[in-house]
Parts: sequence; structure tokens; C-alpha cells
Amino acid sequence: MTSHQERLALPLDLDQDMVAELGRYAVDFLAERIGELESAPASDYRQAGHLAELLLGRPPGAEPGDFHELLETFRQAAGQGVNTAGPGYLAYFPAGGLVSSVLAEMLAQAANRFTGVAQTAPALVAMEQSVLTWLCDMFGLPAGAGGVVTTGASLATLSAVVAARHDRLGDDARDGTLYVTEHTHLSVAKAARIAGLPADRVRLVPATAELRMDVGAAAELIAADRAAGLRPFLLAGTAGTTSTGTVDPLPELARLARAEGLWFHVDAAYGGGFRLTGRGRARLAGIEEADSVAFDPHKSLFMPYGTGVLLVRDPAVLHAAHAADGQYLQDLDRLGDLPDFGNLGVELTREFRGLRLWLPLHLHGVRAFAEALEEKLDLAAFVHRELSQDARVELPWEPDLSVVVFRLRGADEANRDLLARINATQRIYLSSTAIDGRFYLRLCVLSVRTRAEHVYQALRTIQDCLNNEISSQM
Repeated sequence: MTSHQERLALPLDLDQDMVAELGRYAVDFLAERIGELESAPASDYRQAGHLAELLLGRPPGAEPGDFHELLETFRQAAGQGVNTAGPGYLAYFPAGGLVSSVLAEMLAQAANRFTGVAQTAPALVAMEQSVLTWLCDMFGLPAGAGGVVTTGASLATLSAVVAARHDRLGDDARDGTLYVTEHTHLSVAKAARIAGLPADRVRLVPATAELRMDVGAAAELIAADRAAGLRPFLLAGTAGTTSTGTVDPLPELARLARAEGLWFHVDAAYGGGFRLTGRGRARLAGIEEADSVAFDPHKSLFMPYGTGVLLVRDPAVLHAAHAADGQYLQDLDRLGDLPDFGNLGVELTREFRGLRLWLPLHLHGVRAFAEALEEKLDLAAFVHRELSQDARVELPWEPDLSVVVFRLRGADEANRDLLARINATQRIYLSSTAIDGRFYLRLCVLSVRTRAEHVYQALRTIQDCLNNEISSQM
């Protein structure tokens, strides 16, 4: 494959031998890449500008390229920026990307079966549906619940808002209102806007001092809106907020939603996977009362990015809001109880997404996921305890799950400088947030590759930077 003549002969439709050869190179590359994650910088921008400029000015050529050279270009490009797959990535919500899921995706793409309708790939749709049924059970939803695998919780949230709007408001949604807090993920307000609701119909419910939705304030706001002639239709609770990982009072919100006839949506994009643990089940109690749950397995089930799920109490409501028909679909028949996923969400054309979930869950076993998540809860609690020992640091909230927020006592500028110094070490990478107008550093223990030794390293790095004693490895 290295000579010009051999490259010229490379057809679009590769034969079996060539597939095997390229596959070996690709898998070797994958194995090497995974092996490098432990020692790779948590962030690296040294060549980012140069590579970006180079790649932007490099359109595909008319003649074949060399596979090895192209892989090397990818390797260099993937090495720049934030190493979200590595153990030192403790910002936002890490997604380590299980290799078993990566291999599953390769197989699924090679099969290239259409799963928007069950008839075209019934056994694969059944495979995907089996995972959705298992997830419904994990969240405590009743028999008959279902859903769809999406590219992420944002798309899941959009479909949930559309279903709720259609079910509770009918064709005229202009007077509809939905309820969030300042800590609710922005995807809910974005979904409402895309679904045709004016920005002022997204009501902001005050939060308590513990950063949870104030149930009494929500009830008062709903009553005031009804009195003003508006139509409240959706209440959004969160099972692990983005800023702090805080869980809203889900049982109380569920009761309020039922009493008021509102659709109860729970954003469990981050926290959902913790339902596999004892502590997580206790902290996420009430989620079983939801009408819809948005969940990202690419967060707390360690799957690769682009793996989201929408679960609904009644799939018929989802179908009613999304199903469409056309004469060119007249050859398609329903197959028993298998769903047509294209009628349950925004997408009609969709790849087979089930294998990236099905294979890791069956291969590793559910207990392995539960034990890994228990470890993340333990490590986050350890970080909180250790940082609490330093009088220079304030930690106003104990972690509900695996997010720890902290700040240096004093001005915001000192905290911005602290974050910059921590990330400049390239050992770990943290993010920040703003709460009540104050700047906080944010550490999230979630990657499957982040173990106790990496958390110890993170704490040493934080202490070094607090002491302004950055090591010579910077």
C-alpha cells in the first residue's frame, strides 16, 4: 500500500483481503492510541493553530492517498485540544468511550442496516429495543414504557418537549408555559424555542440555597400563570445539574406535576447511570414518576459521544407527536411489537445505534458498570473531604453525585488565575461555572479511565497550584 501504483489501484469497494489489511492497521492504531491515553497531556494546544490552518487548506486530492499518512494526520489532529478520553479530564462530563462500544460501532457501520423502520432490520431493531426496555426498568418506568436512542440528550429533550406540547396543548401552543430553574440545562429552553414557544414562556423557578428547584415557588408560579390565562404544560426536573451535579426534589416535583396536570420531564443526561448504584437509586428517587427521561449513556455509562436516549412513560404519545406518512412508505408493514424508531423521534434516517450499547452491556456485564460508578461516587466524596481540609478553599455544597465545585476564598480573579494555572500543568483539566454571580472551579469524576491514582494526582496538582509551586513538569 505504500507504492503509487498500489494506491492508484485502490477501489471504492474494497475486497475482503484489503478490508482485513486496512482493518489490522486501524485496530493497531486504536490499540496504540488507547495505550497512550495514560501518559498523554490532559490538554495540548501547541500545534493546534498550525494543524488547523494546514487542514483547512487541504481539500481531498484527485488521486488516492496513503492510509498510513492519513492515519498519522488524524493522530496529530486528535492530539490537539482537550484530551476528553484520558484519565486527567475532570471537566464538564467526561466520556471515556469504552473500546468495546467503539468496536461495536465499527461493526454496526459495516453492517449499515437501516433501523428507522423495523421491517428493514427486525432483529437489529429488537436488539436496540431490548436495551431500551432494560433502561426503562433501570429508571423504574412501568411496563410498556419505551423510547428511542438519539445522538444525545439535547435531541431527546427536543422530542420530549414536542411530545408534551402535542399531548397537553394540542395544535395551538402559543399560551403554553414550561418551568425550569437557572440550573436547568440550556437544552430545555433551546428545545422550547425550536418547538415554537416564545422565550418568555420558559418560566424561571427560583432555586433553594441548596440549588434545587423550589417546589413551593414552582406551584405559585404555575398558579399565577393559570390566573393570567396561560396554559402550564411541562415541569422540568434535573437528576444531576451541569454546574454542580445537584439533584432536584424529584418526588415532590412529580406530585406537583400530577396535581397540576403537567408533563413531568426529568433531565438525567448526566446522573441517569447512577441508578445502577444504591446511592444513586436513593438520590434519584422519584424519577420513576417521570413522563419522559433524557439520558446520555455517553456520560454515566462511559459510551462514546453521540449516544443519547429518550425514554417515555407512554410511547403512544411520542408516536402521536412524531409519526408521519408518505406514499413512498406504502411497502412498509408493522412487525408485531417492534417499534418504528423513525416515528418516535425527529430522525427518519438513522444508523443502527443499539449495538454500541448492547455489546458493552452484554460483554462486560451490568455489575461492572455499577462498580465503576460506585468508585466515581467514592472518589468525588474523597475530593470533597480532602479539599475541605484546606482553610483557603470554600466548598458550599456537598456533591450529590460526582461533581465537586470549589473556590479559593477571595476575588473571582484569583480563582480564574488558579484554574488557568491548574490547566497549564497539562496533568489534569478542570472547568468552571458561575453560581450566584461567583466564579467556581468544577471537578467531575466520571471517566471510566479515572481511577484513585489519577484523583490523588489531581489533588496534588491543585495543592501545588494553591501553593503557587508548579513543578518543573509544567
